[in-house]
Amino acid sequence: MSGEGKPGLSYKARRRWSLVLLLIGLPVYIVAVVTVVNWLDRPPIWLELLVYVALGILWALPFKFVFKGVGKEDPDQSSD
Repeated sequence: MSGEGKPGLSYKARRRWSLVLLLIGLPVYIVAVVTVVNWLDRPPIWLELLVYVALGILWALPFKFVFKGVGKEDPDQSSD
């Protein structure tokens, strides 16, 4: 295997986890946030927008290492 001895996730693993996070995790997170905001009395539209933007950014921060470099070519693949 070309990724042996390297710390962290391999390129393929990062691509797979990024797809799982985007296709499953993000919709679940959106539904959860909308549900929680709807439980509260609806705030003014500007405050609601601010909450959604802040929570949208907050969602991505823990997974930054998964998405880093996924859009680029596989660095472990030899170019022939």
